[in-house]
Amino acid sequence: MPAVAGFSKIAFRRPFRLLRKRPPRAPLAEIATDIPSRLDRLAWGWFHTRVVTALGITWILDGLEVTLAGSLAGALKDSPTLRFSNIDVGIANSAYLAGAVIGALGFGWLTDRIGRKKLFFVTLALYLAATAATALSWNLASYTLFRFLTGAGIGGEYTAINSTIQELIPARYRGFTDLVINGSFWLGAALGAVAAIVLLDPALFAPDIGWRLAFFTGAVLGLVVFVMRFWIPESPRWLITHGRPEEAARIAAEIEQVARPHPTDDVARSPIALRMRHHTPLREVAEVLFVRYRRRSLVGLTLMAAQAFFYNAIFFTYALVLGDFYGIPADRVGWYILPFAAGNFLGPLLLGRLFDTVGRRVMIALTYSVSGVLLALSGYLFAAGVLDAQTQTICWMVIFFFASPAASAAYLTVSETFPLEMRALAIAVFYAIGTGIGGVIGPALFGVLIETGSRGSVFAGYALGAVLMIAAAGVAWCYGIAAERRPLEDVAPPLARVEHPDLR
Repeated sequence: MPAVAGFSKIAFRRPFRLLRKRPPRAPLAEIATDIPSRLDRLAWGWFHTRVVTALGITWILDGLEVTLAGSLAGALKDSPTLRFSNIDVGIANSAYLAGAVIGALGFGWLTDRIGRKKLFFVTLALYLAATAATALSWNLASYTLFRFLTGAGIGGEYTAINSTIQELIPARYRGFTDLVINGSFWLGAALGAVAAIVLLDPALFAPDIGWRLAFFTGAVLGLVVFVMRFWIPESPRWLITHGRPEEAARIAAEIEQVARPHPTDDVARSPIALRMRHHTPLREVAEVLFVRYRRRSLVGLTLMAAQAFFYNAIFFTYALVLGDFYGIPADRVGWYILPFAAGNFLGPLLLGRLFDTVGRRVMIALTYSVSGVLLALSGYLFAAGVLDAQTQTICWMVIFFFASPAASAAYLTVSETFPLEMRALAIAVFYAIGTGIGGVIGPALFGVLIETGSRGSVFAGYALGAVLMIAAAGVAWCYGIAAERRPLEDVAPPLARVEHPDLR
């Protein structure tokens, strides 16, 4: 074949070489390390406070986003540009959750593969750009797209942040810390409520300006968080298993310089042997999820799906219920969300320590079942027409005092009961499936039910949420894992762990 100008036979062949199967990488060496036990035996210090502040604020951002979406529902309907219906609001909210599902899966896989730190910068950058773009929406399609991308950033945040916090916080504090951090969602909700009260006041801002400024609030807060995250190191546990033990040892030593051992240092100090790896194949992840730990998978899926439907269906349509059934103006909804948010934050704060002392199984079963029973009871009172806006809010405060630690415990469960090498992806899988089943369907379903104007139809949706929560309580009681105060490597041994005769 004659040569073509500018190309040669080698040039033609080179692209096809990329399609050939590459030779497998050489296996990494085995290593004995005590870094996990060194991290677990530390007392709480400034380093841990810094981690919680810089990473845990993700839930504040999510709370801000969800509250704004709910509080702004009336403003979006009144907007001269958008003119949304109840169904449009439900569709846009479901798009946010669908984005969170896809973002969690994609970014969760990357978090386990290329590291925690890289991903919690990427996901936050996506959130920043998308929430700012939401403020510039001009129709349903653009608003839905930007909400989808915002959700993708938040979904990715869940996987990267949950896994990082689990691996940096000592075992004795893990349950309470995780629940309070997840409960900080409601600090964001309170911030969103206050922003809505001010920005939706027609005396201050035009109808088509206030809701746009509200979304810019989230972008500004996210920018501050982006700078704070430069303080946080990569997870030493992740570095050990991915062939970077020297870097892991350096970071662990730096942490020990600013955090002292706990006075009741009761964590076993024996090292563990690991065979370092480049990555974890998806077929191995599937084997762990569906064969080795299938009962844990059942628990995680059930808890995530139940709480996702329960929370998202009710909270995303909170403003619609207040407006359509109680006649509360859009600019007054924030006042009702503030006490609701307070109950949600106080639940994990006051009950959280019991998850580390009384135990995971008992507290998860208790909070899920009480939430379901109370929702069914308040839903009946709502259908009977005996509640007003104030008493309805009081009912929801009491319900979500128990539901908030229950929902947080779902994230705690899936993040601590699976091995380190697949922790972020496990969080992503259960979050994605649970949210897909319970979260994406919920807001759209309730939007349709509220659109009927029938209290009985809305009560049917509440009854479904109650049944799901009570069923999840039963599954947790039967199959839950007693993970309280235990090292992560004890609850779920790393896939890279090997038996070494000198370490027995």
